[in-house]
Amino acid sequence: MRPRATALIARKRLIALTFPAVILAYLTYVFFAFNVPGLAERASLKNARTLVADSYSYKTHVTRDMRAGDVAIAIEGERKGAYPEGTAPEWVTMGEETLVDLGAGHLVTLGETIRYEVPGYGVINVEVSRAKGVQPTFPDGKVPDWASTSKSRLAITTEAGRLNVTRTKAEVFKYETGWELFFFTLDSPYYGKSPLELARLASNGEAGAIWDGFWNNKMWHHGQVAWAIFETILMAFLGTFGAAVIALPLAFLAAKNFAPLQAIRFAMRRLFDFFRGVDALIWTIVLARAFGPGPLTGALAILITDTGSFGKMFSETLENVDGKQVEGIRSTGAKPLQRYRFGVIPQVVPVFLSQVLYFLESNTRSATIIGAITGGGIGLLLTQAMITQKDWEEVSYYILLVIVMVMVMDWLSGLLRARLIRGDEGGH
Repeated sequence: MRPRATALIARKRLIALTFPAVILAYLTYVFFAFNVPGLAERASLKNARTLVADSYSYKTHVTRDMRAGDVAIAIEGERKGAYPEGTAPEWVTMGEETLVDLGAGHLVTLGETIRYEVPGYGVINVEVSRAKGVQPTFPDGKVPDWASTSKSRLAITTEAGRLNVTRTKAEVFKYETGWELFFFTLDSPYYGKSPLELARLASNGEAGAIWDGFWNNKMWHHGQVAWAIFETILMAFLGTFGAAVIALPLAFLAAKNFAPLQAIRFAMRRLFDFFRGVDALIWTIVLARAFGPGPLTGALAILITDTGSFGKMFSETLENVDGKQVEGIRSTGAKPLQRYRFGVIPQVVPVFLSQVLYFLESNTRSATIIGAITGGGIGLLLTQAMITQKDWEEVSYYILLVIVMVMVMDWLSGLLRARLIRGDEGGH
């Protein structure tokens, strides 16, 4: 016995040591196969800081045409956010030369010669010509780490802002915290007014005009965003509940205690496997090819995938119903449909609805990604904002709305599930 026990202990000890060793070897392989060291080298903290700053702040562009000498000022560089001619923010002084005060002593002068006064460093002068291109002059003759230069371009980035100079234009970017023009655009008569002033104007009969100025904001498009949120929820709702309606009768054909023929059960279960085995994103691409883009295509993709999932879960639930209740209904002379209606459905409805509500909550998130592919819902707006590579504050806004939407759907579905459970307990 002792030799056998010793061998058994040695074997278990070997297994206990081998298992962590295999995991360590696998993680080592992943470390080099996925080129984790190279990922660290490719990471750009500078770009990351710029991205984070763009998400919670906005930048005002002050642009000088180096050929015509015209100066334009616009928030985020968009025409819809352009300051009217002859107007400028208080930190920009217009004249023969335009003086831009970036704060903390950083001053940029836009003229035939571009000058950037950097506190503690000196003055950077930039000459621009068609023949020689962009020619900067640095105080100590060396290009600092926060500047990059070539014959066609100069880029300077400091904690106060950025200056980009090319042969055709000089552009100053000033970052400020907040989402500017979120409520009203510059051309709105309500821009810059305090909440108290807006309340007073609303009480004087201008409530409709104030709401119209906000709802039809030309930069933030609140009306379009609200409709996109509605489309996203509608995709999730139609897909989820449509799948539940289709899966419920099919589930009876896949349950052992309701479908005696094994061939029918096998066929239905393989059909459910086929539907749920293909991800909703794949169904979205296939259906978009067949029916074209749109919210309905996204709803159909969710419906097909969830039909498979619901069919499997519903059939398993039906196989676990209490047969005594069904026999009790049968003893009254009830027909098969009546036995299902009064002996089976009351048992499974709370479970079914709980599962459906959980999937509705999950599909609300999925509909955002599906909408980016089918061209509908908040997913489309989110993708468009990302593609521009400049409207990251809008990206943050849409992501925040998605989070709020998911939280609300989670709260509602949890509330309904809790009520269904309490109602089920009360019935017993």
